[in-house]
Amino acid sequence: MSGSAGSKDNARAEEFKRATAGVLRAIAEQPDVQVAFQPGPSGVSGKRARLPLPTRALPEAEMARLRGQSDAIALRLRHHDDAEHARRMPARREARDAYDALEQVRVEVVGAKFMEGVKGNLRAKLADECESEGYDRMTRKDQLPIDKALALLARERLSGEPVPEAAQRVLNMWRDSLGDNAEQAMEEMFSVQEDQTAFARAARKLLAALDLAEAEIESEPDDSSEDGEDGEQSGQQDNSQDGEGQSESDSESMLGAQPEEMEGDAADDDGSESDDEAAVAEGDERPGGPQPRRERPNPDSDATYKAYTRSFDEEVDAEDLCDADELARLRQQLDQQLQHMQGVISKLANRLQRRLMAQQTRSWEFDLEEGMLDAGRLARVVINPLQALSYKRELDTEFRDTCVTLLIDNSGSMRGRPITVAAMCGDILARTLERCAVKVEVLGFTTRAWKGGQSRERWVQEGKPRNPGRLNDLRHIIYKAADSPWRRARKNLGLMLREGLLKENIDGEALLWAYRRLLARSERRRILMVISDGAPVDDSTLSVNPGNYLEKHLRDVIRDIENRNEVELIAIGIGHDVTRYYRRAVTIVDAEELGGTMMKKLTELFDEDMAAAWARAAGERATAIM
Repeated sequence: MSGSAGSKDNARAEEFKRATAGVLRAIAEQPDVQVAFQPGPSGVSGKRARLPLPTRALPEAEMARLRGQSDAIALRLRHHDDAEHARRMPARREARDAYDALEQVRVEVVGAKFMEGVKGNLRAKLADECESEGYDRMTRKDQLPIDKALALLARERLSGEPVPEAAQRVLNMWRDSLGDNAEQAMEEMFSVQEDQTAFARAARKLLAALDLAEAEIESEPDDSSEDGEDGEQSGQQDNSQDGEGQSESDSESMLGAQPEEMEGDAADDDGSESDDEAAVAEGDERPGGPQPRRERPNPDSDATYKAYTRSFDEEVDAEDLCDADELARLRQQLDQQLQHMQGVISKLANRLQRRLMAQQTRSWEFDLEEGMLDAGRLARVVINPLQALSYKRELDTEFRDTCVTLLIDNSGSMRGRPITVAAMCGDILARTLERCAVKVEVLGFTTRAWKGGQSRERWVQEGKPRNPGRLNDLRHIIYKAADSPWRRARKNLGLMLREGLLKENIDGEALLWAYRRLLARSERRRILMVISDGAPVDDSTLSVNPGNYLEKHLRDVIRDIENRNEVELIAIGIGHDVTRYYRRAVTIVDAEELGGTMMKKLTELFDEDMAAAWARAAGERATAIM
C-alpha cells in the first residue's frame, strides 16, 4: 500500500509541475520558455525559468507558494524589458538591489490587476517570504534590509493592499523615516506604473532621495552614455586599455616584493597623475552608471593602491567561522543540492579523471630497430624467418606534479544559486583531482562587514584623512587547504551557504593572497582558477577614492601574474565579462553551466601540458636520429 501511495504522490507532483510550467508559459506569452524544477530558490535567466523542486506530499500551502513564484517569473517575462531596466541601473550594490526589487513589484502589480488567481498566488508567496524571513520578530528598523523595505512600501502604494501582517510592525518604522522627497517619488511611481521607462526614472528619484544613488544625471541619459548605464560596460571597457605599457621590471617589482609591500606597488608607472589623467580617473575610466559622490583625490598624493589599516583583516579556516553543528547542517544542505547535479557533473569529472590517468600511464613506441625486444610480435618471425625482429621503447611521459587553487568570489551578489553551484563544483573538483594525485585548494574571499566595518570606524575617528585607500576589513577563507584530504575538509564547503557570510568583494588583494599561497607550494605546475560574478565593489572604499580604484588594482595584479608565468591563471565569470580582465577566461550566462565549464577548462589545460610533453619527446627523438 505504501508503494502505491508513493507512486500516486509522484504522479501528482509530476502533474503539478507540468501544469505549472504550462501556466507560466501562457501568462508570459512565451511558449519557448524552458522551465526547470530544481532545489534552491526560483529565478529566471533569459528564456530559462527555475522553480524550486516540490515535495512528494505537496501540501496546499506549498502549491500556493510555488504558483506564486511561477507567476512572478511569468509576469517579469511579460512586462519587463531588460535593456530598458539596465539603462538606469545604479552602480552601488545596495541601490541595484533596491532598483531590481522595485521593478519586480511593478511587474507583479501591473500583471495581476485583472487576474485574481495570480493576485492570490502572489499574496501567498509574499506572506510565506515574510514569515520565513522572520519579519514578525524584527524589533529594529535596521534589521529589515532597505531593498526589502522599499519593495514592501512600493507594493502597498501601487496595489492599494496592505502588506502581510508579519511585516506590519517593522514596516511602520520605515514609513515615518522616508521624508517628503521620497514620498513624492513613491507617488510618481504609482501614477506611472504602467510605463517601465517613467517608472525607472521615478525609482531613481526615490533612491536619490534616500542617498542610495545620484539624482537626475543618470535619470535622463543621453544617447552617448546609454550603453554604460548598467554600471558594467562603457567605463570598464575603457579600462581594458589601462596600464598596458607597464614594463617587465615593474611586474617583477610588484610580485617579487615582500607580502607587506605587494599591494602598495600596484600603481601607475610613475606613481603620479597629470591633470588629464586625473580627469580620466574621475570620469571615463570609472565603471559606467551612477556613482556614489566621491571626494576628488589630491593629484600630488601617493596614487598607489594601499589599505588604510590591516589590523582588522583576517585569514581564517572555514571551521572557525561557525560551530560544528551548524557546519554539519550546512553540509547536509549542500549534499541535498548535490543530488540534483551529481549525475551531470560526475560524468564530466570522470571524463577529466580518465584524461589525467591516461596522461600518467606508461606508453610505448613500437617497430623500432633497437631497444627492448617486443615479445608480442615474435609470432611474425616464427611465421616468416626473414622478418626482422621488432623492438620497443618506453616513452618518458611527463606529467608534472600539480596544484590547483579554486578562488571563489564570496560577495553578496553570488547569493542564491551561483554560490550553491560554486560550492558543489568545488566539492566535486576536489574529489576528482585528489583521485588523480593532484593537490587542490579551495579558497573564498569577502569582507567582514558591509560599508567598511572597523577600518572605516578608525578612519572616521582619525579625522577622515584624504585618499585613505582600501576602507574595509578583508576576510579570506580557507575552505580546503592543498594538503588537507577531501574527507577532512568536506564539511567546510557547506559554509558558503551560510546566510550573512557573503558581503563585499575586493578581488585584487584576494588574487594576490591566493597567488602567494600557490608560490609557496613545491609542485612544479600551479593553476589558479578564479570564479566571480562581477567587478570588485566595496562601497566604503569607492566613496572616498577614484571610481576605478579597486578595478585598476585588480588589472595590475592580473597583468603582473600573467607576465611572470609562474602560475597559470584562468577565470570563469558568471554573468560578467571577465575576458576584459584575464588573458585566459570564459564567461557563462547561467550558474548551471559552471560545472561543465570548469571541467572543460581544466581538461584543456592538462591537454596543453600533455601536447607540450609529446612535442618535447618528438624533438628529442629527432635530435637523437640526426
